Amino acid sequence: MSTSESDNQSAHFSVMLEEAIAGLNIKPGGFYVDATFGRGGHAAEILRRLSPHGRLLLLDRDPAAIEAAERKFSADSRVSTVQAPFSMLGDIIPEGQKIDGLLLDLGVSSPQLDQAERGFSFMQQGPLDMRMDPDHGITAAEWIQETEQQEIARVLWEFGDERHSRRIARAIVHARNEEAITTTRQLADIIRGAVPGHHKRHPATRSFQAIRIHLNRELDELSDLLGQVVDLLNPGRRVAIISFHSLEDRIVKRFFRRCERGADELPHDLPVRAVECSGVMRIIGKAQFPSAEEVEQNPRSRSAVLRIAERV
Repeated sequence: MSTSESDNQSAHFSVMLEEAIAGLNIKPGGFYVDATFGRGGHAAEILRRLSPHGRLLLLDRDPAAIEAAERKFSADSRVSTVQAPFSMLGDIIPEGQKIDGLLLDLGVSSPQLDQAERGFSFMQQGPLDMRMDPDHGITAAEWIQETEQQEIARVLWEFGDERHSRRIARAIVHARNEEAITTTRQLADIIRGAVPGHHKRHPATRSFQAIRIHLNRELDELSDLLGQVVDLLNPGRRVAIISFHSLEDRIVKRFFRRCERGADELPHDLPVRAVECSGVMRIIGKAQFPSAEEVEQNPRSRSAVLRIAERV
């Protein structure tokens, strides 16, 4: 998910809203989970399609998102909210309970980008934080200060595909030896100074993305949840996943393919390797991408990929 200036204009848009909701094929009396509430655009559309007997569980690990969910839906008896990472879904759902649909809108939300104090965006001056749950884990500033140069370079390369990862890591270590790196602007300026040439987008884009993904264990979280999907879904019900990063999309694509026809080896960190899942899911259509009109209206959507699968 990009963090450009234009993204600040997209705080009230839900990415690929119509496509994701249509893909879930919602049954009015079903039990659905929006595991990445954000600010509730997808959740509101799911609720519009549920009868008084339907239920919707909202998850988010960001306490601000859960506060927004409770303000928005506290009067609706069909809705329950839990602050938790979506990897805990299997523990939250009562034993023996099945769900009729699961929606994931991955990555960082526009409100998180827009709040300078959260430290996600290099376009605003703020504390170098980047935690999706600001009450747990180490901040980006702490990670930058404590991590060895080689490990910083690995994270930038592996999670950001940053070809100047070693040069940037070297510049970060040199700078922190002179002064602690505590703000987004400091880190962005260090990266800009380390990367040669002119750039179509800010040279800190990939590095900020990589550090955020690493700190929040975003790929591990996704892998952990996918390992639960087959057991959680009722037969004939669907999961819809919107990805914004090629590594996320690759994990989703390979998992769906493996569970449909046993093709492809799963990534080494996907915890379903020992589970025989071939033939238990059916891929619904091809990968979907936002329309040109949506990208023009909401630049945040430009890298989105939607994949849908159904439990057989």
